[in-house]
Amino acid sequence: MSAERGVDDAYRHCQAVTRTEAANFFYGIRLLPRERRRAMCAVYAFARRVDDIGDGTLAREEKLRLLDAEAGALAAPARADDPVMVALADARGRFALPEDALFELIEGVRMDVIGATYAEFGELVTYCRRVAGGVGRLCLAIFGLRESALAESAQAGRLADDLGVALQLTNIMRDLREDAQNGRVYVPAEDLRRFGVLGESEAGATALLAALDGEQPAAGLEALVRFESERAREWFERGMALTAMLDRRSAACVMAMAGIYRRLLDRIAAHPQEAARRRISLPAREKAWVAARGVLGVGA
Repeated sequence: MSAERGVDDAYRHCQAVTRTEAANFFYGIRLLPRERRRAMCAVYAFARRVDDIGDGTLAREEKLRLLDAEAGALAAPARADDPVMVALADARGRFALPEDALFELIEGVRMDVIGATYAEFGELVTYCRRVAGGVGRLCLAIFGLRESALAESAQAGRLADDLGVALQLTNIMRDLREDAQNGRVYVPAEDLRRFGVLGESEAGATALLAALDGEQPAAGLEALVRFESERAREWFERGMALTAMLDRRSAACVMAMAGIYRRLLDRIAAHPQEAARRRISLPAREKAWVAARGVLGVGA
């Protein structure tokens, strides 16, 4: 097999992973030109693999060992039998992906594995910047900037990071119950107490799950969900300014991906009790509609 064919096969593997595991993102990714689309899929497949380590059933020590192995793999030549790393290595060469963002993703998942908790919002932002803001900066490297915006690359990086935080905050509200069932609480403790979802002496996933499962969920649950949703909207508002700095197809990709998440966030905020009971999602036809609006340059 030629080296070129091996790279093509590696990218096809990453595209299959992205199409299967990241329907929301794939609606936007498929709007990109071939080389950028393939690179985005390589980044996603790597992020998915790292995330799967954190979410898996292995013992904590084994998860940490595997995360160390992923960090080591980033620093070494890609093995021919590892399609994700083969594709990612090619993407890194083509688009000068920021090295720190790849390692930050691993560190964010490491926070999950060691059971990090968040007393206040600033601590949660650190986590979000690692697991999602870094991905935003990787995507920006693939998109590139309009020539007129090249002098504002630092600002563009901050906006990409902000958009990643917005997406992660949406994930947190979408997965409130699922995360609690898996022993994780991302909503800051100060917010859970402020809205009366947990009492002053209560903490942790077990207490949150009990609050969500009560016959009459905590009175402040609706207020909490709406508060956190509004906070995520503010991050979206800042981050979406990035689209003005991108070419048409890259901007369409961002508007499609972010638009789907913004509509999901609106649905969560409109139905907080339902969001506490199950994972809310959008139907495929609605996602396609949002993606189509992105092509037209119209936000969701």
